[in-house]
Amino acid sequence: MSWRLGIFSRYTRARRQSERVGNVTVLQIVWLESCAPAGPTGQRNALGLTAISGTPGRGEEEQTPRTPPPGTIDFTETPLPPRSTSPNPKTLNPSQQRERERDQHRAMPSIRALKRLADSRPPPQPPCPPAAAEEEESPPQHSFSSCSSSSPPWPSAPAPSPAYPLRDFPGREAAALCGAFRDNVRWLLKRWGPVPAAASPGPSARRAFLSDDRTRAVVPIVAVEVLAASSPAPLCEFCRCAGWSHHWVSKRRYHFIIPADANWDQHFGTDMLLGRDDHLLHGLIHSNGFGHLVALRGREGGSTSLSGRDLMDIWDRLCSALRVRAVSLVDISRKHSLDLRLLLGMVNGETWFTRWGYCLARGSFNVSPATYAAALETLAFLHVDHLRSRHVRRVVTIYRRLSNKPLTSVREFLRCLLDWKHHEPPLSAPPAKPRPWLPFLMPKPCPMKRPVQPCKRFEDAVDLPHCRFSKSRLLHAAEVVVAKLLEHGNDAEMTRQALRDAARGDIGDTGLLDFVIKSVGDTIVGNHVVRRLPNAMTRILQFSLEEYEDPIDVVVEHPSPEAWWAGGSVDVERDLRAVYRAMVATLSEAAQAVLDCKHWVKCWGLGDESDDQLRFLAKWRPQPWEADDLTRPMPVGEIVVVPLHTSIGELLVEAEHALRDTYCFFEEFHAEKLDGITGERWDPVVLGGAESGDTIGVHGHGADMDTGLRCEGGLDAWQVRCVCGAQDYDGERMVACDMCGVWHHTRCVGIEDSVSVPPLFLCILCGGELMGPILKDALLAQ
Repeated sequence: MSWRLGIFSRYTRARRQSERVGNVTVLQIVWLESCAPAGPTGQRNALGLTAISGTPGRGEEEQTPRTPPPGTIDFTETPLPPRSTSPNPKTLNPSQQRERERDQHRAMPSIRALKRLADSRPPPQPPCPPAAAEEEESPPQHSFSSCSSSSPPWPSAPAPSPAYPLRDFPGREAAALCGAFRDNVRWLLKRWGPVPAAASPGPSARRAFLSDDRTRAVVPIVAVEVLAASSPAPLCEFCRCAGWSHHWVSKRRYHFIIPADANWDQHFGTDMLLGRDDHLLHGLIHSNGFGHLVALRGREGGSTSLSGRDLMDIWDRLCSALRVRAVSLVDISRKHSLDLRLLLGMVNGETWFTRWGYCLARGSFNVSPATYAAALETLAFLHVDHLRSRHVRRVVTIYRRLSNKPLTSVREFLRCLLDWKHHEPPLSAPPAKPRPWLPFLMPKPCPMKRPVQPCKRFEDAVDLPHCRFSKSRLLHAAEVVVAKLLEHGNDAEMTRQALRDAARGDIGDTGLLDFVIKSVGDTIVGNHVVRRLPNAMTRILQFSLEEYEDPIDVVVEHPSPEAWWAGGSVDVERDLRAVYRAMVATLSEAAQAVLDCKHWVKCWGLGDESDDQLRFLAKWRPQPWEADDLTRPMPVGEIVVVPLHTSIGELLVEAEHALRDTYCFFEEFHAEKLDGITGERWDPVVLGGAESGDTIGVHGHGADMDTGLRCEGGLDAWQVRCVCGAQDYDGERMVACDMCGVWHHTRCVGIEDSVSVPPLFLCILCGGELMGPILKDALLAQ
């Protein structure tokens, strides 16, 4: 005997089957997450669940109990009595027909009961046969609240931590998520396994593994959910530095951490895990979708299996899949005592994080993006001959010979250095194999003269046969020019007009003087090289001198590019640091402007989706008395995702739920009406005049104006008015005036970072008002 009862809804389907096996009746309820048709008996449908169809066999199969497939619920009951014959519905009176329909309705389980059963069902275990396919559960598009049920409790077995391919994390299912971040992150963490408990207390954590098919390494990634209300530091310092101090305080924060290699097999408590600063990757995302990249350490930071590019790819794919709205970071990366944001900015015109779409958010000390771009261009196109360092000038000469290129600008020279660094031979050459050659066949040392410098002698550079001045007069005039430059200073620079005026007293022929000044650039006169280059800032021609050294003969046994390294003539790291320091010393203001730009951000936005979903930004509209109590500007709205056929009333409910579920400030908030959309509550949203991506205002009551968890910057309104023009806190060291309470940068008021803040500080305005009458009385007394 077999009977089947099906209940269908828009999202779910349940099937109950009772089979007679011997003297026992087995009742099976199979829960299906989709209305896809089931396949043959013993096979799995598209969702990986076993479908049951047909009638049990006869003979020996009836005596053998059938093992229920995975994903089913088994109950053992007593034998069913024979069913009585039901009366013909046509012969019943109306009252009997209503009673019969009511009994059938009571016998049929409701959709809510089936949903409650699905919520209480544990995750399906993988099948025992190895040939069975893995179950893949589709990401849910709607979430239902779990309720208590009278059914027997399920066995509490911790779910295993899933393993993702390193370059496919967080998986194809997560990439198909289309909801808000607060819903997407819950869906993802439900599929991760719990972290083994440790002795130290702390919030719960979930864990997954990343497997690298190239190196065979398995890397753990841990997610820790922290509640702001129970956190010892409920306000986010990173939001204040990023300019998000006006954002509402989110209820939850999610820390995604890849620990250091030495800590992969250790069980730390979540409090200890969050307190460590040696993680390879540490990202923080608030429940409203705004996050921060706290730490990133590749191979330079101690990682043996993951490079910085791999870690950044993992973080960027995770943020994109979970629909993060924006991520900020502070770029203070250094390598061999060199700031990478300055070095890579001059070489490539962009920083390392620009490859993943990060752009400059704002600069410290009121440095604007236009100022940053101008300073970067000035540094990149600075002529290398303007670097005031004899060591750098010798280095430039060596690399010009090696590359056979002019290498005029700093950008060209730094690119050449990095190219030589990447092609640098190994530190130790492989051992030479014995060769059965005769001694007279071995190559003999031969003298080789280094290539001459690109500069020529002045008498060789001038075309004497076609010149109307004699050679002696030309050499005398050139020596006078060099003497005037030496009087001005060996490393000093003189403009063309200043040099002409200085040599005018010794050379009476102005035509001869103008011809010599025109031809003497980049030539050798005596023991000096005369350089004529335009100024990087004013574009005015300037003359300078360099000491000239005669080329010497060097005996090289085997002329090859490796000989430069073997003799110690080329050290790329040393030369790179020397050029970097000389460039910073030459244009210190432009270099400091680039170094002050370290706040970068990447914004994803809502995007143009094609999944028949409407996305709005629900923004709270305060009452007049509530607006007077707000000391900061209103933040952006919260994302609300609804189906295409949603009514205005349903959108109002979703907006209220989004605000209450995301922020502490709206814990008891009740929405009353919307603005930005017209119509009654039962009218469709698409007919109300609002389009996907618009901002809708939410009016209501119940916002907690007395809570301290209102804004990420706190209730105290910082008033910043520095002499550099900064109007907001930018993460730099600041000091407040003890008289007016206005904050200033310590660097802008002359306090070094190594010096402690004085016990009494007065700004310029307050100090002038205080000292003005005193100085006036002192002057009158005199």
